[in-house]
This record gives sequence, structure tokens and C-alpha cells, in this order.
Amino acid sequence: MLEQVAEGVLAHESECIQSNAVVVQGKAGVLLIDPGITGDEMAALANNLRELGQTVVAGFSTHPDWDHVLWHADFGDAPRYGTARCAASIRDLLSHEDWKDDVAEGLPPEHAEDIPMDLLGLITGLPPGTTQIPWDGPHVRIIEHQAHAPGHAALLIEERRVLVAGDMLSDVLVPMLDLSAADPIEDYLAALRLFEGVVSDVDVLIPGHGSVGGAGQLRARIDRDRAYVQALRDGGVPDDPRIGPSAKPGWEWVSDVHAGQAERLQAYTGRDGS
Repeated sequence: MLEQVAEGVLAHESECIQSNAVVVQGKAGVLLIDPGITGDEMAALANNLRELGQTVVAGFSTHPDWDHVLWHADFGDAPRYGTARCAASIRDLLSHEDWKDDVAEGLPPEHAEDIPMDLLGLITGLPPGTTQIPWDGPHVRIIEHQAHAPGHAALLIEERRVLVAGDMLSDVLVPMLDLSAADPIEDYLAALRLFEGVVSDVDVLIPGHGSVGGAGQLRARIDRDRAYVQALRDGGVPDDPRIGPSAKPGWEWVSDVHAGQAERLQAYTGRDGS
């Protein structure tokens, strides 16, 4: 189930939307990033860790989307962190009496009954400006930005030269902008510039959804995502293999995501693109 992608770093790809859970080995246990998706998968992941003699000593959610704030009782009660904005966003969701109904609307129908929500979103916001996860293990740098979701954070495991990108830099999903933000286009482009700043420090890229890539893939995916976002900004049609007839089999629905996003962005910005 778990596959080693770098020294002391393992990943598990879910059958559901190719979601990647990441395990980072520390001195006293592991840091668990974005575990998911189904209850059976998470229970199996916890069992894998027990077989390796590892316990979960900390968790981290890269952003407040439902599939990145999941948890399972078998992981234990280790502290679960996110950025301050991420924690505030999910806390706001959980304050609504009917929040489970709201989340259920976005669940993949074929997996909806298998996704446990009892422990969803119970994360602690780190103080604003925190740049390192507080745990006894490799230095994990928090790269916070506002693309895709409030308080989104990529994580750079510096000693292992691994970038955990959250819902960015995917080979199967197009960039999905946070259209509730004041300037979603610039937010996304700014995040890509942050990633450019660490290209020379990365050998392994782990996106939230899709295939793990090497150092060359990081640069290629930054360029592809920038081209897509700029095409949206300029009202053009992106030349992107993730949408249209060249989309990966089983992922044709990403074209619908793109079409809906482009339509909303056009209405949001006005026809002149301002």
C-alpha cells in the first residue's frame, strides 16, 4: 500500500481521484499529511504503519477541502495541524448545523458511503506566519499561499528534497481557482512563483491528486499550470492535455470542471478581462 518515494518519505495513492496520502518518518513516529480517502483505505494505512512499527505523532492538512481534512480513529489522537486560514475556513464549515449535508454534495457518489466524516476537519491552526511544522522529525517548511483554497500550504521536506504540493501541480487535474477570492488569477500565479523559488531544492514532487513526479516534472507542471491560468485570464482556450480528447481515460470529467470554471471566471471578471 505505502510506497517509498524518498528516504523516510512514503506515499499511498487512493483509488478515489488518485488522492495521495504522505507519510514522513521522524524520530518518535510519523507525520501524516492529507490521509484519505475511504475508511477502509485509512484503516489499511494505519495497519501498514503498525506493521512498520510506526505511530502517528502529528498530522497536517494542506488545505480545507473535505478530502484533505479526513482522519481515522486508528491513526490515534495526535495533533492535526493546518495554517491559521485553513483551520478558520474548516471551522466555519463545521459551525453549520447541516455541514455534513454540504460536504456530502461534493463526495464522489461511488465512494460517498465509505468516507467517514466523524473526525473530518478537527485541525489546529498554527500561528499566522508559521514556517515550520512543530514536530520531532525532518524540517518541513510550510509554503503558504492563497491559490485554490484559503490558507493552502505546500510542504517542502527539506532534508528529503520532497515537495508535497496539495491540490496543485497535478498531471490529471487542471488548476482550480478559488473564485471566492478577490483576485483568483493573481493568487494562482503568485503560488506558482513560490514553487519556482524552490525548484532547485526538489527531487520529488507529490501532488494532492495524480502521479508522483521527479525534479524535471516540477518545472514542467509549473509551466503547464501557468499556461492554463494565463489562457483563462486572457479568455483563450488552453492547449492542455488534461482536458479535451487527450484527457486521461476516466478523467474526461475534468473538461466539465474546466468549462464551468471558465464560464464562472468570465462572469466574474467581465468580458473585457478586467
